[in-house]
Amino acid sequence: MILSGNLLLRLILVGFFGLFLVQSWAQKGWEAGAWLGTAYYFGDLNTSYNLSDPRPAGGIIARYNFNNRICFKMGGGYAVVSGDDAKSTNPFEKARNLSFRSEIIDVSGQFEINFLPYVHGSRSEFFTPYMFTGFSAFSYNPTAELDGTRYNLRELGTEGQFKGDEYYGVSGSFVYGGGFKIDVSKTWSLNLEVGARAAFTDYIDDVSTVYPGKKELLRTRGEVAAALSDRSIMIPGVDSSQLGKKGAQRGNSSNKDNMVFIQIGIVRYFGNLACPKP
Repeated sequence: MILSGNLLLRLILVGFFGLFLVQSWAQKGWEAGAWLGTAYYFGDLNTSYNLSDPRPAGGIIARYNFNNRICFKMGGGYAVVSGDDAKSTNPFEKARNLSFRSEIIDVSGQFEINFLPYVHGSRSEFFTPYMFTGFSAFSYNPTAELDGTRYNLRELGTEGQFKGDEYYGVSGSFVYGGGFKIDVSKTWSLNLEVGARAAFTDYIDDVSTVYPGKKELLRTRGEVAAALSDRSIMIPGVDSSQLGKKGAQRGNSSNKDNMVFIQIGIVRYFGNLACPKP
């Protein structure tokens, strides 16, 4: 999984930002705009980082420039993510045959560093690659379809959760990534960005631990919950005899889920423009 437990990389990012924070260049001001793009999910139902199923994403951003190197960016976004064992190349996962789709509403705050001096209105410093890191909070609601009807998986307790003890529908993530910004006029700029979110939950896909007992799940949650908990199928040459049995592996709880947003945004600058050099 992306950055799962990679404390060293996080410390390097924090240290890199700290070095730049001691610098002080002029040009302060706000920017605001919107972006559109695609979202990807990586987790128990996409362990091979398959990129064949992009989903729509979009949002708004506001950025405060402390100087021409350091910014603080706030954002809000909406995305759809999904995963499907049928698209896996792993025989066990194909036999497990689980799938999900979830709507994501994300709010984040990130510190951003420009690799080059970036000054709005400048004829020479009007573009730069950049990197960022921060944190986000997001809501999610994994769903799956059965006989033409889509069900909210969280409330069904598909891994044996008791009523009232289901996982939360809100979590957080460590955000990191990079991009490229370039002016298209004195006040407007384009931002191309790839941002990853290493989530603090393993339930974006509703899959994390082991199968519950079928009889108990039928009794406490009903037939729909039991059917969506175990959707395993027979695959030639694959021993799937343990799938669906109580206590058998359903997911891998040691690795949290991840998301990646690829986006292009248009941003307007509201601060003071650079004075032309004589």
